[in-house]
Amino acid sequence: YGYNVHEKLHPASVTKVMSLLLIMEALDSGKITLDTQIPCSQNAASMGGSQIWLDTTETLSVHDMLKAIAVVSANDCVVAVAEALYGSEEVFVDKMNEFSKSLNLENTHFEDSTGLTKTNHYTSAYDMAMMASYLLNNHGEFILKYTSIKEDYLRKDTDNPFWLVNTNKLVGKVDGVDGLKTGWNDASKYCLTATAKRGNMRLISVLMGYDKPLKRNTDTVSLLNYGFANYQEEVILEKGKVIYHVNDIRYKPEEFDVVINNEVTKIITKGSENG
Repeated sequence: YGYNVHEKLHPASVTKVMSLLLIMEALDSGKITLDTQIPCSQNAASMGGSQIWLDTTETLSVHDMLKAIAVVSANDCVVAVAEALYGSEEVFVDKMNEFSKSLNLENTHFEDSTGLTKTNHYTSAYDMAMMASYLLNNHGEFILKYTSIKEDYLRKDTDNPFWLVNTNKLVGKVDGVDGLKTGWNDASKYCLTATAKRGNMRLISVLMGYDKPLKRNTDTVSLLNYGFANYQEEVILEKGKVIYHVNDIRYKPEEFDVVINNEVTKIITKGSENG
C-alpha cells in the first residue's frame, strides 16, 4: 500500500536508519567491533535533542552506543560514532548520501546524521522503506537485537546510570513489532519506520508527517495488520536446493552443482496462486 510515497519530507530522527546502516557496514567490514571504545567530543556532547548526556571525559563501547541510538535515538551517541568512524560528522554524512545513491534513492538528501537539521534534509516514504529493507535484509538479525529492546540501562553500575525506554511504543505491545525508528521535530512532525514479523513474513511500514503520535501509531498498526491479513510469503526455491548440474571442461572442477544459497520467496495475495 502506498500514498504520496515519493514526496520529499523531513524524516527527523528516522534519519538514523541510514546512520545505523553505515555503523552496521563498519562492523561487518571489521573497521570497528562491539567492544571498540568511542570517545565523546565537545561537538557530540553539544547536540541536544534526544541524548544520554555523554560527557567529554567518558567513552562508551560501540555496543552501548548502538543501544542508545536504537532505543532512545541518542543524538550525542550517533555523532560520536560518526566522528570515530570518519573523523568528522560531515564526512560520515557524505557517506550516507553516497550510500543513498548506491541504492538508487532519488528523493533523499542528508545534511546530518541525526535529523536535527531542518533545511535541505529530506527523504520520502519509499526511499526510507528501501533503506530499512536493506538494513533488515543485510543486518536484520543483528540490529533487531537492539531495536527490540523495550527498556534497559546504560552505565548501570556507575554513579551516572541512564534508564533507556524505547521511543517506539509499539515494541513489546503489538504482535511481531521489533523495530525500527521513530522521529519528531517541528519540521517533520511525527514519523515512524516500523517493522514486524509474523510467521515467516516480515513487513515494513513508513509513516511521515503526522500531527499526533497516537494517530501515527494507530495507522502503523493498521498498515501492518492489513499486510499480514491479505498477503503471505511463498517459498519458490529452498535454501540448498540444487537447480542444475554443470559438466564443462572450461571449469575446474569440470563438474559441480549450482545450489541456492538463500531461500527464494515471493509475496502472493492470500487465496491466490500467483504473486
